Amino acid sequence: MARSNARLVRFAFFALLLVLSAYILSKGSSTSYSVSNVTGSNTTSTNEKAPAPGKKITANTDGTSSAQEQAKKAGQSGEKVKAAFVTLARNSDVWEILGSIKQIEDRFNRNFAYDWVFLNDEEFSEEFKKETSRLVSGNTHYGLIPQEQWSFPSWIDTEKAAKTRERMRQEQIIYGDSISYRHMCRYESGFFFRHPLMEQFDYYWRVEPGIKIYCDIDYDIFKYMQDNDYEYSYTISLPEYPATIPTLWETTKQFLKEYPGYLHKNNFMDWISDDGGVSYNGCHFWSNFEIGKLDFWRSEAYLAYFDYLDQAGGFFYERWGDAPIHSIAVALFMDKEKIHFFDDLGYYHVPFSNCPVNEKTRLEKKCACNPNDDVTFKNYFCNNRYYKLKGLKKPEGWEKYGD
Repeated sequence: MARSNARLVRFAFFALLLVLSAYILSKGSSTSYSVSNVTGSNTTSTNEKAPAPGKKITANTDGTSSAQEQAKKAGQSGEKVKAAFVTLARNSDVWEILGSIKQIEDRFNRNFAYDWVFLNDEEFSEEFKKETSRLVSGNTHYGLIPQEQWSFPSWIDTEKAAKTRERMRQEQIIYGDSISYRHMCRYESGFFFRHPLMEQFDYYWRVEPGIKIYCDIDYDIFKYMQDNDYEYSYTISLPEYPATIPTLWETTKQFLKEYPGYLHKNNFMDWISDDGGVSYNGCHFWSNFEIGKLDFWRSEAYLAYFDYLDQAGGFFYERWGDAPIHSIAVALFMDKEKIHFFDDLGYYHVPFSNCPVNEKTRLEKKCACNPNDDVTFKNYFCNNRYYKLKGLKKPEGWEKYGD
């Protein structure tokens, strides 16, 4: 009987041990599963209400990547720069802009979570908001462009403007017959930085649909701009089509004659003129990529310059682009030491590429580009002139890829 009781006690003990083991294992399994389900900061479970487009769901702290958490803490401590990406797009651009966002996020922003501002001359669709907000690690903002900033100003002779478009169509000048392209150039020249959504930011990075970033950007590029006191940066520079801007330089010279005080003492005139300002050589920073300080565009000098050009009507009577206007303004009204060329990012916008020609840079930055496609030191482009005038040393190996 005693042996029987002992066996019962041992059986009960082992049964209890098995139950406890099963419970512990089940708790461990449950914990592992729940962690794996909160690693994505933009995902929701089926019983949660989906966020409104443009709003972000804040993940639990243990589900946020260390880089995102650092970016968040930096913003809370005042270290993070007030900066955002800005994109001018239409609803029909949504699928192409997703590719650009993915490039920026994978190569840079997933580690820093900067905001993104989208601007459109029409209301953004719910589809556009949903698709773009799900990819951006920061907050997304969607703005409507006022009609008066995307239409013919009252002082423009629309019949004269129509004749220009027809002539340019016959001459096969790129975008020569486009009205919307002219509105875009005027808006990018004089208004994007005035949009209420941009008022909260000090720096911006312009991003267009269909671009590529070839290299990892493992540092905060906005903080780099701020710490080095740079106000404008670029990746590609080239000459403008002369047929699109026949009177732009003459109008600029007239402005300088009337307002000589706006010309900066340490200007970069020699980069845009081969003869001391008599003529414009067409060199401009390709503005589909630009990182800049918004205070420059908000400055008295630039606002006066834009208003002068706007009244002259060259956006519509010719086909003045925002790239030469931005570039001329930067060269004339900004200290040239505040202009910066990024040679380590790798950038593509059809049809030109910037690919680091230095092999060490390409390897360290995990660049996915062919240096033979790089245009930086090709003679047609304007960067050889930039390096010479700034007294910069060209990167090792540039000779293999230049002219």
